[in-house]
Amino acid sequence: MNKFKQYKDIVYKIIGASMKVHDVLKWGLLEPVYQEALHLELEDRGIDNEREKEIPCYYKHHILDKKYKMDIVVGDVVVELKSVKEIIPAHRAQLFNYLRLTKRPVGLLINFGTSSLQGERYAFIEETNECILLDKDMNLLIEEEVDSDYEPDWDEMNVASNPNI
Repeated sequence: MNKFKQYKDIVYKIIGASMKVHDVLKWGLLEPVYQEALHLELEDRGIDNEREKEIPCYYKHHILDKKYKMDIVVGDVVVELKSVKEIIPAHRAQLFNYLRLTKRPVGLLINFGTSSLQGERYAFIEETNECILLDKDMNLLIEEEVDSDYEPDWDEMNVASNPNI
């Protein structure tokens, strides 16, 4: 059984809230504006979420003073926001690092920086330490099924994940 399907409803609610934020604010503002607006939109919809949730960092057995801050966390779902011209591998790597550090099973990468809201869904596979692209039904996509020239958006997900990141 696909353990990621249990997150389908909450992922759709997060995407719906993101679409509303994009519809109201349009595109091209700074990321912190979208972060605050999405946090409020989720709260207005009765969806508990945390903004700028800190992740401790370790070096060997030492905890470091430096901490990462995830944009928004909704239960077990990490939401990484961007406001950029296009999503690049470094943006995916940031989300993947958050998923690996927290062992959370699902991550969303949402880009408010274009005229159409863009996003990608990812699963963290703890057994292999990989992050793999999910389709809209929360099924894992394998690279053979993917068109590498596809532009990501919420209508259909067809972008290859890079397990080497």
